[in-house]
Amino acid sequence: MASVKKALITGITGQDGSYLAEFLLSKGYEVHGIIRRSSTFNTLRIDHLYQDVHDTDAKLFLHYGDLSDSSRLTTLLQTIEPSEVYNLAAQSHVRVSFDEPEHTGNTTGLGSIRLLEAIRLLQLPCRYYQASSSEMFGATPPPQNEDTVFYPRSPYGAAKLYSHWVTKNYREGYGMFATSGILFNHESPRRGETFVTRKITRAVARIAAGLQDDLYLGNLDAIRDWGYAPEYVQAMWLMLQADQPDDFVIATGTEYSVKDFLQFAFSYVDLEWEKYVKFDPRYLRPTEVDALVGDSSKAKKALGWIPKVLTPELAQIMVDADREALEAEGHHWIDTPNWKAIGG
Repeated sequence: MASVKKALITGITGQDGSYLAEFLLSKGYEVHGIIRRSSTFNTLRIDHLYQDVHDTDAKLFLHYGDLSDSSRLTTLLQTIEPSEVYNLAAQSHVRVSFDEPEHTGNTTGLGSIRLLEAIRLLQLPCRYYQASSSEMFGATPPPQNEDTVFYPRSPYGAAKLYSHWVTKNYREGYGMFATSGILFNHESPRRGETFVTRKITRAVARIAAGLQDDLYLGNLDAIRDWGYAPEYVQAMWLMLQADQPDDFVIATGTEYSVKDFLQFAFSYVDLEWEKYVKFDPRYLRPTEVDALVGDSSKAKKALGWIPKVLTPELAQIMVDADREALEAEGHHWIDTPNWKAIGG
């Protein structure tokens, strides 16, 4: 009987971590996740996956740890002995990285070298995935692919670039199976509420329910390539199943502005976004990234990965989820023709 594969996920409580855990469990993996100690529960995105560790069928196990603690990371790797390591943890909010540049560098940047060095010193025969980011391209004009020059425009982008290059360095220097996925923006109903797409769809739901009057945003002209997070975590897994480690851009190849996303979300419930959206300069970045649009031809050819959900449908998926969440809390609204009626 073949042994069960073990995966270790940093950032398992985040959007990507929760979808990846779900996907790996469906593949029969034993999944281990690292979570930070907190006085409040922060496992909402994975609560539906959790089983009591005393259950003999349990396949998901959580461990306290932090990317700033190299000794703890080493201990966990030595104890778990995973066959695959997915490094998804980070201070991942670009605008916040300007406010917390040192913390961003310590976790988003140095966290990766701590993991890679621990794997090297322990001589673990595992495969390592690094969550790189389209923000590494920054000011370089689109379309962007694996050969595009990097030009990060934020502490977050710079920290991700450090992690990207050290992953490549450990691959070439030590022969490690270390792969980087350069993922462009990917969203879902599990996206954090301070990220622009979720901020928009949550506001749409609340405005439709009469719970909110205005939505404050910054730069509406920024162009992004938005995909669907559950599809993107499958690409992560495919990268670690390849014969050789490499770097891959994961994107839809389509471009939409924040204004476009507003239009898709508000018009879905027959509202005009211009009546509700107001400008707040606090949401502007000191250095803006005008356009990120990815070319994932390499991933399509090498991995067979093709995105299915594009931005217009993505906006509707997220609005539906946010409205259903409000309905579950007992809030009601006037039904609109474009949206299914729930709760009478």
